[in-house]
Amino acid sequence: MIITGAIICDINGERRGDVRIEEGIITEIGENLSGGEIVSAQGCYLIPGLVDTDVRLKDAQLSRTNLEKLSYRALNGGITMAVLASDTVPRIDDEITLEFVQQHRYSQNGATIESSVSALNETGVLSNIAIMLKKGCVAVHTSTIHDYNLISRIAQYAKMADKALFYKAEEKSLIESGVMADGAIASQLGLPGIPPISEVVHVASMIEIARYFGVKVVFKSIKEPRSIELISEARKNGVSVECEVSIHHLFKNDSACLGFDTDAKINPPLVNEEKRLKLIAALKCGDIHSLSALHQPNSDIHKDITFYDAHVGTTSIAEYLPLLYTYLIATDLIDMSKLVEVASRAPAAQIGVEGGKIKVGSLCDFIVFDPSQSNLVPHHHSLYKNETLKGKVVMAICRGEVTRF
Repeated sequence: MIITGAIICDINGERRGDVRIEEGIITEIGENLSGGEIVSAQGCYLIPGLVDTDVRLKDAQLSRTNLEKLSYRALNGGITMAVLASDTVPRIDDEITLEFVQQHRYSQNGATIESSVSALNETGVLSNIAIMLKKGCVAVHTSTIHDYNLISRIAQYAKMADKALFYKAEEKSLIESGVMADGAIASQLGLPGIPPISEVVHVASMIEIARYFGVKVVFKSIKEPRSIELISEARKNGVSVECEVSIHHLFKNDSACLGFDTDAKINPPLVNEEKRLKLIAALKCGDIHSLSALHQPNSDIHKDITFYDAHVGTTSIAEYLPLLYTYLIATDLIDMSKLVEVASRAPAAQIGVEGGKIKVGSLCDFIVFDPSQSNLVPHHHSLYKNETLKGKVVMAICRGEVTRF
């Protein structure tokens, strides 16, 4: 197969050319290539497959159907590799559960599904991290743990296996009592707010853990500009920490909650416009290292209820690349090469995988994206429902398998 006329874009920039694919491998990149099946991609981007390391299943339920649906929808959104957060039901904390995920990691016409391991099991006891990492989990995953003996042992396991620690900084006592970010909108709606300190204080303490043990910590779905400042300062001092931010916190603010719209109830909660603009500035200057669709879909029964009682989360993975293009590229906030860096190369590197490049000799994991097309977000429980997005994924080649949409 030869893909012709595309704008080839990776972390090294943009160029026009043809790409020859043989048995799932890129064998030649050049101009006016001929021979075999010709696929015209005139006017389209050809980019490395996106990688999302903060993905959840519908209602958190770990099942074959949910895994297969996630796999297909992720590929439709431009993602060739998705990493499950470990807080599924049942939790990914033992070999039996991991084996089930791995049995369904390669769905036909779908993205590859990997998984992190929960640092603690259901009873709050340390899980068998070493065995789970040897069996194929790509990272250790946890939210805030107040027992510093436990968090120290978790950090040592991650260091020993040379794996990243995916860390969600949140104060559970505040998260459980609040339903959205503290501020004017929360007051207007009469809803209990979650103060910024819920995140910031635990980012600060975990930076010191990363410094002391020399372990790589990826802070998941950060929302506070102060947290980003702390992470940036630590990196300048040689601490191995990275900052992930969800697209929702870049694209929407807490006014999306007006009207008690439960689709805007996510974790972490949306912040005010002033903070959102600071997050955009942090992305542009490089202080945000990776992005996530923060996909966490729910059934109607968990969303068509009061805002206070509704579950957190929104569906977004099937529209991931069009959302990125509409809100970041079409608005000239960043260029496509920068997008590949934060949505492909960086998250791939966090799990020890090379990504972000289109080069001869590499396995085909890339996306053909047509920016001239548009589509209406169909899902009634999406934060972006009824919005028209720019661009469409028209082809994906994942693990050498060709999928046309």
